[in-house]
Amino acid sequence: MPSTIQAIRHVTIDGERWDTIAWNYYGDPYGYGPIIEANPAANISTTLPAGTVLLIPILTLDQQTAQQAASDLPPWKQ
Repeated sequence: MPSTIQAIRHVTIDGERWDTIAWNYYGDPYGYGPIIEANPAANISTTLPAGTVLLIPILTLDQQTAQQAASDLPPWKQ
């Protein structure tokens, strides 16, 4: 049985990027991992076309803390 997530629906504007979306919702440009995982059918390109509908997961406090701790590490330790 697939798990359900609480998410916000986001419709992209032309040229929007994964990192800017993560910054807008999570305050962390490197926090796009959960967004990509929640949207497996989305094209993982540098920029997104206008009108792409994405689910933005609502992170729990524990998930936010873990994500912040991971983002404090250098990329090779994440």
